[in-house]
Amino acid sequence: MSIALFIFLLYKGVQIYSGVLIIYALLSWFPGAYDSTFGRLISRISEPYLNLFDRLNLSIGMVGFNVMIAIIVLNLVASGLGRILQSIIY
Repeated sequence: MSIALFIFLLYKGVQIYSGVLIIYALLSWFPGAYDSTFGRLISRISEPYLNLFDRLNLSIGMVGFNVMIAIIVLNLVASGLGRILQSIIY
């Protein structure tokens, strides 16, 4: 039962962090949004993970796809880990 709770918390944590990454991406639409207190908080939470994807050069023209790829990878890893843990239980 405790592994099932861990899997549930893992999925909820991934959902929350994905939301933070989406907010980080939306802040780029507003000039000076990263300089606000809220923007600095979101940047501190998001940038360590997003820096892993900066080396891949995932931008086409002025549009960057780092956040989208980061969310997809995060969800794939969480799903894979959840399936591995479920296979251990059953």
